Amino acid sequence: MAGGDHRLLGGALALILAFMVGEVTVGLVAGSLALLSDAAHMLTDAAALILALVAMRLAARPPHGGYTYGLRRAEILSAQANGLALLILSVVLAVEAVRHLIAPPRVAGGLVLVTALVGVLVNLGATVLIGRANRNNLNIRGAFAHIVTDLYAFLATAAAGLVIVLTGYRRADAIATLVVAALMVRAGVGLLRASGRILLEAAPAGIDPEQVGAALAGVPGVKEVHDLHVWQIGSDSTALSAHVLVNRGGDCHDTRRALERLLRDAYGIEHTTLQVDHADGGVLQIGLRRPPH
Repeated sequence: MAGGDHRLLGGALALILAFMVGEVTVGLVAGSLALLSDAAHMLTDAAALILALVAMRLAARPPHGGYTYGLRRAEILSAQANGLALLILSVVLAVEAVRHLIAPPRVAGGLVLVTALVGVLVNLGATVLIGRANRNNLNIRGAFAHIVTDLYAFLATAAAGLVIVLTGYRRADAIATLVVAALMVRAGVGLLRASGRILLEAAPAGIDPEQVGAALAGVPGVKEVHDLHVWQIGSDSTALSAHVLVNRGGDCHDTRRALERLLRDAYGIEHTTLQVDHADGGVLQIGLRRPPH
């Protein structure tokens, strides 16, 4: 599956880089800020895909030395970088768009329209490729968000080109750029929020720790569950730890297996660390024995 994801992302990267070079050239000739902003966004798309490919290779490495989880969180750092890049670039484009609203330059609407329509087709192809990859992976989801945002941006740019061709309203180019910037903010904030939850070791979205604790406590033989923690090692790997007390006479090993089955079947959590003890086990005393006189 990982090898297939690499090929899909690599194909999308090739499409984007090839079109981006042509779009920059046409944007300069047409005098279109919207096309140049789309090209800048495509540059972040390419960077996102490159980061995704590198992070996937790092995350696939086995644990070594002090990295007992391996480098799975490399993909989360990649998602953070993608989100920050989108926000920074959106501010730059928004400032430039306001300048063009105040003093709109001449724009070749026909070139803008044709190039944007080709961009729609290119992004549709890239979207199909990445959409077939494992989008449970936050890294791939981040790259997918870049591409989809760019698809909407090209549609806005095409609309601006059509308006310029039909009416000569040159400010449509700057308005389309503001739409692109807004889409980039939305995608960037979403990536930062999702990756930030993982870095802060919050419970995965859709899993309520209190509900999980109540379900564990409802397993026959369980008297109490405490010190429950649920967090994500990576975007597609959830971990859980808890201290479980079972009733006197209960089988700790059978109870632990029942709890693990529940976590796996009901919540998809397979990486578990459960300390299971009898409720009346007492407290282990550790001390030094005095030598005999």
